[in-house]
Amino acid sequence: MITPDYCRTMARYNAWQNRSMRLAMETLSLAELLKDRGAFFGSILGTANHLLWGDAMWMSRFSDWPKPNLPGAESPRYMPTLATWGAERFRLDAHILYWSDHVKALDLTGDLSWYSGVAATQMRKPRALLVMQLFNHQTHHRGQIHAMLTAAGCRTQDTDLPYMPQQGPWL
Repeated sequence: MITPDYCRTMARYNAWQNRSMRLAMETLSLAELLKDRGAFFGSILGTANHLLWGDAMWMSRFSDWPKPNLPGAESPRYMPTLATWGAERFRLDAHILYWSDHVKALDLTGDLSWYSGVAATQMRKPRALLVMQLFNHQTHHRGQIHAMLTAAGCRTQDTDLPYMPQQGPWL
């Protein structure tokens, strides 16, 4: 279904896009980042926090990353400021890059079982599908953030995969 090369490409894309998003977010005040913009998670920072929370939750299932210390319903408040969000985003993106550089084809086979607090049930799905979910979830919510940043007057960078630099900086 997917390969280690897919994981490496998407991990680089994730880090590249998060860096770009952070640079745009840094042009706004905390009040602007927290302003309710009608998105599902309210604000730019709320949506960025939800995305960070989701990435941390999936990586806790795929690797040795610690599970977030709050439930999914509270994910928009995961990090209180852009500085704390940026530091944690940097750490997690570095971990996702490291994980992707070491993932083997065998690691993408079989099922993964976990308890989903969001769905309040035990789950079991193909591991490859869940890795695809990690990357799809990132792209989905970054698209929302991109739209909110654009509406707030921020200059954003390209988001298309063919324009991703062949070399870093990813972070």
